[in-house]
Amino acid sequence: MKSIVAGTAGHIDHGKTALVRALTGIETDRLEEEKRRGISIDIGFANLDLSPGLRIAFIDVPGHERFIKNMLAGVGGIDLVLLAIAADESIKPQTREHFEICRLLGIPRGLVALTKADLVDTEILELVRLEVEDFVAGSFLEGAPVVPVSSVTGAGLDRLREELRGLAERVPGKDASRHFRLPVDRSFSMRGFGAVVTGTLLSGSVALEDEVEVHPLGRRARVRGIQVHGGDSRRAFAGQRTALNLAGIDHLELRRGMVLAMPGFFHPATVLDCSIELLASAHPLKHRAPVHFHSGTAEVEAEVRLLESLAPVPPGSRAHVRLLLREPVLLLPGDRFILRMFSPVTTIGGGVVLDIAPPARMRRLDAARRARALAGASARERLALLLKEAPYGLSTTELIARTGWTQVEIEKAVDPGSTVALPQSSSETPPASAARPAVSRWLIDRGRRDALLAAARDQLAAFHKANPLSPGMGREAFRMQALPDAPPFVFDALLAADSQIAAEGETVRLAAHKLALRQDEQSALDNIEAAFARAGLSVPPVGEVLASSGVEPARARSLLQLLLRDKRLVRVSEDLTFHRAALEQLRELVRRHKGEQFTVPAFKDWTGISRKYAIPLLEFLDRERVTRRVGDERVVL
Repeated sequence: MKSIVAGTAGHIDHGKTALVRALTGIETDRLEEEKRRGISIDIGFANLDLSPGLRIAFIDVPGHERFIKNMLAGVGGIDLVLLAIAADESIKPQTREHFEICRLLGIPRGLVALTKADLVDTEILELVRLEVEDFVAGSFLEGAPVVPVSSVTGAGLDRLREELRGLAERVPGKDASRHFRLPVDRSFSMRGFGAVVTGTLLSGSVALEDEVEVHPLGRRARVRGIQVHGGDSRRAFAGQRTALNLAGIDHLELRRGMVLAMPGFFHPATVLDCSIELLASAHPLKHRAPVHFHSGTAEVEAEVRLLESLAPVPPGSRAHVRLLLREPVLLLPGDRFILRMFSPVTTIGGGVVLDIAPPARMRRLDAARRARALAGASARERLALLLKEAPYGLSTTELIARTGWTQVEIEKAVDPGSTVALPQSSSETPPASAARPAVSRWLIDRGRRDALLAAARDQLAAFHKANPLSPGMGREAFRMQALPDAPPFVFDALLAADSQIAAEGETVRLAAHKLALRQDEQSALDNIEAAFARAGLSVPPVGEVLASSGVEPARARSLLQLLLRDKRLVRVSEDLTFHRAALEQLRELVRRHKGEQFTVPAFKDWTGISRKYAIPLLEFLDRERVTRRVGDERVVL
């Protein structure tokens, strides 16, 4: 069944609640105070089946100025608006404010109900109709049906239902393949069930036993019950009025303004770059002005930072601004919002979110240029900008968090000419689940990748120049210098992609780098190797050999490292280094006793060495799996 959400709007006591009751038979005023005072204080809900395959869910919002924030919590995510204007009073202040709010939120369609039509004569009714047509001219309601109705006599209700059905049939279906988001408009506890939240499912779908994340708490909960339009269901889809029974969280932790979302992806925002439209009735908007920010069901205080100019934004104009929210809210680019002043508390404008994580250290005018670029950017252009700003690229997971796109949309936005995909190992890829798709891509701007590699090659060239006898930099030291904050797999992937850099074990060098020893260095190298070769298994201290090599200590240590790297010398312990040939002869000697069990004294007899050398060499043979220790003895394998 196709589900459409309709929101009522209009001035206090213009018959919104009575009209919904007349259409659906449901009383949306649920609070005792609402019933006593005869006005709606909080949002109410009712359903109407317009045909066997079409259901409309009404969100009845309060019209009184004092309760306008509750009205704002109700209009987020609606598909069409039913603007109620009383025929005996015509257009009033909250009519105008509700209408502007619907326009600023981008509600695409709706109709006008001239309520209380039974209280006026035909001439007055026609005059009010003309006023309404003039009022909505040039807006999304221009040309929309204007239907006189009476909730008392029932006149016009059948035509209103038909007009609603026609509008609802033209509403495009919601895309349930997008990521799940549900702004919470009510939370309460039911005996025997626990925490329950309700809201209009903004995007995606949610099923029984799914795990959801509550923002901005960062807490996770399990869905153990679902109702859609008052009936039990196993899954809820985008556009449906939904109630979720949650396990693993207390209802006292939940409140209106929170958002349930797919776990592990999204992050609440406190800094937003936005496009705004200021109403013609508003005062000029000053730099650092405090405002009330309304989006979805959330209301937070915010501060406006002007970007294009510090001169106040004049009424009726548009601008790009940065909003600093006092509390974090889960938002995505494309989300719409309303701004209201503190004093007097009136709606002054609204806009659309451009970015939820703009660069912090950016000059104001550069931030303004960036906001203008994002406002008119295609998906490909937005992705290219985000990747250029990311020092080491971004994972698909982070791109989903920044944009709200699906993985398919990200892949479509990739420009092969300017974007490079780096492989990720399975250990760095978050596990997939029913509520969370698999993500395994890391994207980096090609120009940034080339710049990183060029800088890395320059660092290696400088190292080779300063250390001509060193085969290269240690892998970890090089990573800390070249890409200090990059994930390890990014470092590995970048090195593997550059034929000019050679990574050999724990050493990284330029592929073209070759050792070129001077005559005295070659002579010293030969002296060091010969000294260890002559010593056999009774080697002298390393420092003594280096001191007699014929070159200064620093170069002698570098030459020793060359011999160790080429495995002509082998370091057996911190203090003892042996020539490769001596150790091979030792292996052959020990293997002649294959299967025998022997003691340390026996080993000393075999080799003719002292205990100083015997113990380190036996431990070396154990590591090499030539021998195995058995208590105080060893056995030859």
